[in-house]
Amino acid sequence: MRRTNDLGNDPVGRLVLRLALPTMLAQLVNVLYSIVDRIYISNIPQVGELALAGVGVCGPIVTLLSSFATLVGLGGSPIMAMRMGAGRKEEAGRILNTCFLLLLGLSAALTVGFLLMKNHLLQWFGTSPSTFGYGNTYLTIYTAGTLFALMAAGMNSFLICQGFSGLGMFTVLLGAVMNIVLDPIFIFLCDMGVAGAALATVLSQMGSCAFVLLTLRRKSMPVPLGIHGFSWKIVRQVVAFGLSPFLIIATDSVLLIVLNTMLQRYGGPELGDTLVTCATIVQSYLLIITMPMGGMTLGTQPVISFNYGAGNPDRIRKAMKAIVGLCLLFCAIMMIATHTVSQYFVKLFTSDGDILARSVRYIKIFTAMILPLAIQYALVDETTALGHVKLALFCSLFRKTVYLVALVALPVLVSAEATFFSEPLADIVSATMTTVLFLWAFPKILRECTTTQSIDKKI
Repeated sequence: MRRTNDLGNDPVGRLVLRLALPTMLAQLVNVLYSIVDRIYISNIPQVGELALAGVGVCGPIVTLLSSFATLVGLGGSPIMAMRMGAGRKEEAGRILNTCFLLLLGLSAALTVGFLLMKNHLLQWFGTSPSTFGYGNTYLTIYTAGTLFALMAAGMNSFLICQGFSGLGMFTVLLGAVMNIVLDPIFIFLCDMGVAGAALATVLSQMGSCAFVLLTLRRKSMPVPLGIHGFSWKIVRQVVAFGLSPFLIIATDSVLLIVLNTMLQRYGGPELGDTLVTCATIVQSYLLIITMPMGGMTLGTQPVISFNYGAGNPDRIRKAMKAIVGLCLLFCAIMMIATHTVSQYFVKLFTSDGDILARSVRYIKIFTAMILPLAIQYALVDETTALGHVKLALFCSLFRKTVYLVALVALPVLVSAEATFFSEPLADIVSATMTTVLFLWAFPKILRECTTTQSIDKKI
């Protein structure tokens, strides 16, 4: 695979593949090491299932924390790609440096804030007295490493947007391999349990962080990283651009917290912890679908943004078709996998017959509408890459609203188990709305991209 890509001249189909596959594989490995974390935790002797439920509650809180890397990384990298497409590399450099310094400040503030609030967050969002201790241990250690998590994820976007998708993949692979190796050492050999899993994750993120920063500092980079040129004007532009993907991920976390809370409340003392454990397994499976697909859509954003900046509507049109097609193909394959091998996936987490049967059933329910979800992902992320953040944000928040209403209503009207139908309901309704709005707006967007002045108006 080529190390660099010419975003303005390479054949669009092959270019999309070269950008999509490394980021898809990187995110697949990324989610696999998160799942390995949970598999190891679930197999801790005597306490595995309770520990898994406790760490499962931490999952959306950790994602909420990490979403700030998305705010900066996916807010700044499309703008930087547009500037590069327009031949304005000095401005691109100021954007890169400003985003680096912004991540430094955010990391410090978030570390202090989340450490002060973690006990309340765990109690509010689904831990029981039996699972609180495990969640508290994991979240404390993870939050202490916020700097490495945000830097690794946020700055990696600036590698990819310069055409270095292979290096972007290696950033994630490095952390994943480190985590997979360190997990059993700390959890079992050092007998650290949940604390060992969290420590392995932090050290892995530290390795990824060091690699991406050292790579961006190389003078051979088209736009190397520096520490000069911070601009509050650029910060405002980055936040405006990154607000949509940030809210997409942040509200996903909130919805997962609501899911755990509703399952715990309406499952009651007899079923609550069991349903939260099942939900953790189901979410782990869903991540195998959504994370690689998100890697494809986000990894291909540079070709969209660059050609918007360069005023090439034909290449944008071809890229959009290729990206949507890739997502649909991937989700079709995963739908087949769901109905053939999902039971083997669940067995990695538990040998309990009731949890096994429930989790397999819930996975099939949760993933029933992943083909419409593929369209939703592609259109929202590439609309963001085109600078139409408000449209992308509306489409995303519309889906979250449908999901939230279903999460709250279904367990009240039907049963705690009915909560799992919220996902497919939100997927089909939101994908229909997003498709209609995109088909209405896309011709106008293509007409706009023929002048660099339109870029400045968007950002």
